[in-house]
Amino acid sequence: MKKYIAEMVGTMVLVLMGCGSAVIAGGFIGYMGISFAFGLSVLAMVYAIGGISGCHINPAITFGMWIAKKIESKDAIMYMIFQIIGAIIGSGILFLITQNCGAMGANAVSEPYSVTSGIIAEIVFTFIFVIVVFGAISSKAPAGFAGIAIGLALVLIHLVCIPITGTSVNPARSIAPAIFQGGKALSQLWIFILAPMIGGGLAALCWKGVFEEKKA
Repeated sequence: MKKYIAEMVGTMVLVLMGCGSAVIAGGFIGYMGISFAFGLSVLAMVYAIGGISGCHINPAITFGMWIAKKIESKDAIMYMIFQIIGAIIGSGILFLITQNCGAMGANAVSEPYSVTSGIIAEIVFTFIFVIVVFGAISSKAPAGFAGIAIGLALVLIHLVCIPITGTSVNPARSIAPAIFQGGKALSQLWIFILAPMIGGGLAALCWKGVFEEKKA
């Protein structure tokens, strides 16, 4: 249960700080500031809860870890459930702070991009992100630097992807704001559940099949 609660808290922080930066401070800090808010949230949580749960705080990462046989099925399911709960708590806190201002930092495909563009972007950027996660936590990676690599990778991804979809690469991060915001965010939610999970799964298959060193 300690692992599951850690995942809940970590995802809550990610959604509150990341989406909160967009909703509350977006007009002041712009895309770059929002990108760093998401990345720094992950960086901080890796060092806060990484030793407890591994700090997935993202169903796409958990799904990839499950495919790569680095987490048991029961834990994978519970991780995802608690990640979504944590995201909802984070969005709920943001909702209370902003007094229902309407925007909740939800994801949606923005013009002039098409739904197809959004799907491709979310699959590819999630693939990149999860590959970085696998590499950063591998035995060959420099010890103690995983949080920095993972956090900065998320910053980089947000810098490119925010204008397209608002950047999900994390179904839990998309589900919670969409529940509170509704409208287009809710109608397009399937994109931000399906595409990141595909990207995470492909990353796991690539890591296991190509990059991971085979035991002698």
